[in-house]
Parts: sequence; C-alpha cells; structure tokens
Amino acid sequence: MRKNKFILLFALLLSLGLILAACGGGGSESESESEASGNEGDSEESSTDFSAAMVTDIGGVDDKSFNQSSWEGLKAWGEEHGLSKGNGIDYAQSNDKADYIPNLNRLIRDEYDLIFGIGFELKEDLQKVADQYPDTYFALVDDTIEADNGVSITFKEHQGSFLVGVAAALKTNTNKLGFVGGIDSPLINKFESGFIAGAKSVNPDIEIEVEYAESFGDAAKGKIIASNMYNNDIDIIYHASGGTGNGVFNEAKDLKQNDPDREIWVIGVDRDQHEEGQIGDHNVTLTSMVKRVDVAVQDVSNQTMNGEFPSGEVLEFGLEEEAISFATTNEEAMTDDIVSEVEEWQEKIASGEVEVPQTREETEAFVDGL
Repeated sequence: MRKNKFILLFALLLSLGLILAACGGGGSESESESEASGNEGDSEESSTDFSAAMVTDIGGVDDKSFNQSSWEGLKAWGEEHGLSKGNGIDYAQSNDKADYIPNLNRLIRDEYDLIFGIGFELKEDLQKVADQYPDTYFALVDDTIEADNGVSITFKEHQGSFLVGVAAALKTNTNKLGFVGGIDSPLINKFESGFIAGAKSVNPDIEIEVEYAESFGDAAKGKIIASNMYNNDIDIIYHASGGTGNGVFNEAKDLKQNDPDREIWVIGVDRDQHEEGQIGDHNVTLTSMVKRVDVAVQDVSNQTMNGEFPSGEVLEFGLEEEAISFATTNEEAMTDDIVSEVEEWQEKIASGEVEVPQTREETEAFVDGL
C-alpha cells in the first residue's frame, strides 16, 4: 500500500515537473516570439520612423479644398510607408487663428520630424516656431518663410485660374461672371487676376463682379454673396475661398433644385469639386481649378525623409510640374469645343506666349493690351 502511495506520489511529481517545464518552455518561446516580433516591429519602425504632420487653417481638414487636399497627400504618403493617423502622420485642426501656436506646439511636443502649416495665415506663427525649434523641419503651403529648417511651397494659381476663366467665358449665357474670394490677400488676388485675364481674353466686354468674404470658413457668408450674384444675372461663379465656397455651392444647388432648367454654375478650386455640385440628376460644377497640394505634400515629405530636405527653398508648382490643371469631369458641361479651346490657351501659357498676370495692377495692364 505504501509502495503504491509512493508510485502515485512520484507520478504526481513527474506530472507537475512536466507541467512546469512546459510552462517554462512556453514562457521562453513566448519571449523569443515576442523578441522576434519586437525585432520585426523595430525593423518596420527603422524604415518608417520618420513622421510628418500638419496644422490646418480655420477652413479645416474637411473643407473640400486645399486643407483636405493637403491631408489627402499626407495620408497617401503615410500609406506608401505603412503609416496611419496617430502612427507616424497626424493633423491638428484649427478653428480659430488662436489655435495655430498651440497646435504647432503640440505636434512639436509629439516629436514629428516634419510639420506643415497649411495656408498663408500660418506664416507668422510657423516662422516663430521654426526659429525656436531648429531641429524640426517645417513647410509652409501658400506663402514663404525664411529659415534653414523651413521650406516654402507655392503654386502658380494664376495659370489655372486663367484656364477656368476661359472656360467660363465660353460657357456663360449672360456674359456676367462672379468671383468669390476668401481673404483679400496677394495669394487670392492671383486667383482673381488669372480668372479675369482668362475670361477677358475670350471676350473683353465680359463683366466680372468680385467680392471677398474675408474668411475661408464662413459658408453662410459665401451663400449670401452667391445669392446676390446669381440674382444679379451672373450665371457662373468661381470661388477661391476654402470652406466659404461650400455656401456658394449650396446656393447654386438650391437655385437649380427650384428651377432645373436654369443655367447656373460654380467653378471649384484646389480639388476637383465635381461631387460638391451634385444635386439630383444635375451637377452645377462646371469645372475646377485643380491645385495639387497633395502632390507637393507627398513630394516634400519624401525628400525630407530621404535626407534631402529643400532647406530654405521656395518651391513653385505650376502647369510645367503638372501641379495645376482644370477639371473636365462634367463632360456634359465641358464640351469638346470648350476643352479644346482651353487646352490651346494652356499651350500658349506653357510656351510663354501668354504671361498670366498675378496682381490687379498687372491684370489692368493685361486687359488694356487686349
């Protein structure tokens, strides 16, 4: 009996030993797997440890315009390198100018290697933090900063605006066009100047009403301005106003819904805003002046990641870089004849035959010379 008890005790001890060994083995294997997994993670991090983020202006990341285009570019760059929001890429939303510095400082604290400021309104604050944090790279879209750790990203918006001005002049039935700007500034004056020059190159007698909302995020103001313009027999409005332009689209769609036979159009900006013009079976987006901020953001992000940051440079993207174009998505509205003529003017600009004005003074001289 005692012998049997001893055998039973031995069996239990043996089983317990096997269990402990198995647990110990499992622990070792788990650590190995964890280490291997950690090494794999380190390997991934070593190839994607560069990070980039952006601060929007008050138009916001969903402005359906240049902030949104910038974020789309940063997301595309992130996807290319296995990054996602909060994991190597991010944005900070600004609802007021007072948000710029806190947003920039947050991204700096989060140790992003490259930080974009989207829009000329961030110029002063981005310049300030660039001076304070020389080990961080900064990029300003739509204006210039002066810093060894800064790069300026600009576009030839006047070229694309000229082309949509041509399209508007060819499409209008009333010979009255409208331009709605965000903030009256040298940048938005480029859009205004190009548009007027393009339209008047087709018809010097065409009338163009210009009004500024003094905001890139006031859709209600955009709707009021558009209502006044459309009531004044204007049938095409070109907006360069960020989120304010959503109000222009809303007004045009309301009018179209009430009177489907009315010829009424909006020209979008920065992105192809065809979707913004959809109302039932109709679409009020004639065309859009496409400004590939997304391409520029991707390009600068890759350069910086590869150790080729364009220190202190002013980069300018235009027709030649395929960063400026006009949309032809609305094939029913942008007929072959219109597209063909716009392309002819595009060739004239690209060849240097036509020098598109960028300021009101240059525009006045350009129009006088027609």
